[in-house]
Amino acid sequence: MIALDTNVLVRVITRDDPAEAEAAAEVMRSGELWLPKTVVLELVWVLSYTYGLDRTGIVVALSKLMGLGHLRVEDATAVALAVRCYEQGMDFADALHLASSDGADELVTFDRKLASRSRAIPGLAPVRLLEAR
Repeated sequence: MIALDTNVLVRVITRDDPAEAEAAAEVMRSGELWLPKTVVLELVWVLSYTYGLDRTGIVVALSKLMGLGHLRVEDATAVALAVRCYEQGMDFADALHLASSDGADELVTFDRKLASRSRAIPGLAPVRLLEAR
């Protein structure tokens, strides 16, 4: 099994360097692949902030990637939930934190936007907004 780093996926998705994109695509076709959820987190950040891809383009890229039959995603259920939350407007990092907190009673935060957006998406751990005293 081959674990993938963010820059390999960026090359395949953006094709900004044809030689590296072909080398990355060759690895992607070579057998069983492993995708750490931290790589997914970094990938969303790089595609958004470095390459300026919009939310829809990122969701399409992630969906295609996660749909590869020979690719296993770490904590796949949480990552898929995070992608759905991101698609509905939540920040991806917040969505992944929340989706990865499935076994917790609640997620506590000072982030008002996270607390507000999380209420609109069923299936997430409850979020409690902390207030400074």
